Amino acid sequence: MTTEYSDHDLYVVLADGAKTDLTRFTGHRTPELDLVVLSLVEFRAAGMPGFERYALARAKVVFDRLDGVIAQILTSKARLGAGEAFRAASEWLDAYANSLYRSVKNDRDGHALAARLDAADSIRFLLELLFALDRRPRPYNKYLEWELARFPLPGWDTGLLLDAADHISGAGDVTTQRRLFAQVEAAARRAGHGPVLDAWGEDLYLMRPQ
Repeated sequence: MTTEYSDHDLYVVLADGAKTDLTRFTGHRTPELDLVVLSLVEFRAAGMPGFERYALARAKVVFDRLDGVIAQILTSKARLGAGEAFRAASEWLDAYANSLYRSVKNDRDGHALAARLDAADSIRFLLELLFALDRRPRPYNKYLEWELARFPLPGWDTGLLLDAADHISGAGDVTTQRRLFAQVEAAARRAGHGPVLDAWGEDLYLMRPQ
């Protein structure tokens, strides 16, 4: 994914309480290098939660004076805890259903732009949900295809999923949204999230294939 515009993001992890002149480089940023200087305890917390989590999950360890501890920390960031993943999936499932429902309603009522915007929102929530179900942080949009090509989501055809996401985000097609929701509903119920869906009551019928 490297281009002529790419830079390096370098994390320098210091021992907790260490006194060093390296701290003067905190916040250093140029077109070639973004430097993050932080303590070990801060490094453990970075991205937990937060936007950095995916980047750290796929980071490369250049040097580790702690005999593998840094690598272990990165590995832990790449895998959501069971409870954490379940809670996140429940929240993302509800958000996905909400945007999908709004999109379908707006399409029905003749609000084309609103329907497309809600459809695009639903894809964001859907991707968060699917990665949470697999206990992984969602990749940045730039790396979505890269990630899925190398680490597919279990039970999902990568090509079909990306095609559906592309079509729904661009056109807000209701038939495609409903077809995709049927797959999501089945996967969510298998994972124990039936109560989240059941709370939607009869509104589920509007989301399902007609």
